Amino acid sequence: MTHPFNASSISDCPGPDSRRGFMKMGLAGFATLSLPGMLRLKAASAASADREKSAVIMVWKPGGCSHIDTYDPKPQAASEYRGPFATIPTSVTGLHFSELLPLQAKIADKITVLRSMRHGSPGHPAGTMRMLSGDADSRDKPQPKLPDWMSVTNYLRSLEGPRTVPLPAYVGVNAPTSYTGPAYLGDAYSPFSVTGDPNTPNFSVPNIGLSDANEVKHIGRRATLRQNLDTLERAFDQAGELQALDEFETQAMTLLTNSQTKEAFDLTKEDDRTRDRYGRNTWGQQLLLARRLVEAGVEVLTSSLHGPLCGRVQNWDDHAVNHHVFDGLRFRAQAYDQAVSALIEDIYERGLDKRVLVVVSGEFGRTPKINYQPSTGAGNASAPAGTKQPGRDHWARAFSNIWAGGGIDTGRYIGATDKRGEDSIERICGAGDFLATIYHHLGIDSSKITLNDFNGRPTPIVDHGQPIPELIS
Repeated sequence: MTHPFNASSISDCPGPDSRRGFMKMGLAGFATLSLPGMLRLKAASAASADREKSAVIMVWKPGGCSHIDTYDPKPQAASEYRGPFATIPTSVTGLHFSELLPLQAKIADKITVLRSMRHGSPGHPAGTMRMLSGDADSRDKPQPKLPDWMSVTNYLRSLEGPRTVPLPAYVGVNAPTSYTGPAYLGDAYSPFSVTGDPNTPNFSVPNIGLSDANEVKHIGRRATLRQNLDTLERAFDQAGELQALDEFETQAMTLLTNSQTKEAFDLTKEDDRTRDRYGRNTWGQQLLLARRLVEAGVEVLTSSLHGPLCGRVQNWDDHAVNHHVFDGLRFRAQAYDQAVSALIEDIYERGLDKRVLVVVSGEFGRTPKINYQPSTGAGNASAPAGTKQPGRDHWARAFSNIWAGGGIDTGRYIGATDKRGEDSIERICGAGDFLATIYHHLGIDSSKITLNDFNGRPTPIVDHGQPIPELIS
C-alpha cells in the first residue's frame, strides 16, 4: 500500500474481494513465512551507509514503573509516599537514585534522566498509544489509531532506497505488542519479530541463514510460483503493492539464505564474560541481542521487559491487587539494573554512542501515595489472595525515563517533580516531545512530515511536540 507523506495522496484500488487471500495463496509455504511476515522484511537504506545510519534501541517497561522508587526518589517525603528504599548517590554529583539501581548509579555519567514527563492518558492502552504514537485521546482503545514511531521510521526510511545489509531495518526482540503497531501504514512496516527466551541453550530464530542447498532451492521455487501467480492480477495493482512485495520478498530471500543474518542473531558468538555481564536471564540476553543487531545494521530495535522476571502478573503494573509493589520492585531490580547498565556501557565501549540512542521508558509512573488492597493471588511478589499489601496505581502526571548514547550530553537530569513526586513542575515534557526527540536522532523532522490515514487525510507524525534541547546532539 502506498502512503505518501506531505500533501499528495494516491488512492488505493482494493481490487477483487479475494485479493489478499489470493496473494497469501501465492506465498503459501514460503519457508513458513506468511504474507505479513514477508512484508515485514522491508527496504530501508543503501548498504554502505546502513551501519552508519542513526539507530534507536527502545527498552520498554509495560505497565508503568514507579519513578519514586527508581530515578526520582523523595527521601524527605512522608513514609506513605517515599517508600522503604534508601537513596544512593550516583557517579554524578547531586544526582541520586534508589538503592535498587546501584549499577546504573555507577554509570550515571553515561545517562540523562528526564524526570518531568507528563501526559493525560492514565490507562494502559491510552498511555501506551500516547507515548509511542502521539495519540492524545485519553480514552482506552483496543487498537491504535495512529502508527507508532517505530513503524513510521520503518516506512520513511524505506523510501530512501533498497536495503542491502542482510537484516531488517526494524526488529522487535520480545517487542511491545499491546496497544501499538503500524495502524494505517499496514503490516509491511511492523517489526521482524524475535520471540522466546534468548537465555535458553537452544534459542534460535527460525527461517534465517539457511545453509541446506536443497532447502534454498525449494524456497526459490516457491518464490517463482508466487511471482507467476501474481502476474495474473497485476492489472488490479493500481497502488503498486505487488511491486513493493517483490522488494520485500527479495529481502526475505536474503534473510533466509545469507549466513551473516544467522551470525547476527547468534548469541553464542559472544564470549561468556559479556553474556554474564548482561545477566544470564531473559532480559539480559534480550538486550545483548539488541546490541548485536544494531551493531550489525538494524536501525530500530524494541525490546519489552515483561514476563516472569516481573513477578506474578508479568509486567510493571504494581497495583496492590497484582503485586506487593516493593517486593515486586526488589524481585525484578537486579535483572533490570544489570541488563540496562550493561547495554549502556557496551554502547559506549564499542563506539556506538554517537549513532545509537538508548531510551528506557514505560507508559507512565505510579501513584506517589501508597495504598493497600487485598491481593488477588499468590505468586512471585504477591501474598496469598486476600492478604492486604501495598501498591501504587497508574500515574501520568509525573514520571521518569532515561536516555543514553545518541551523541547527547549525559551525566545530568532534566526537569523536576514536586516534593512528593505528584506533579512535574520544571521543564515539563509531554509525549510529543518524547517522540520528536527520538525522530530528531533518526534524522526525521517531525514538524514537517504528515502521513495519509485510511481516509487520505494528512496526519502529523507528531502533534504538539518538539525535540527536547537537552536530549539532542
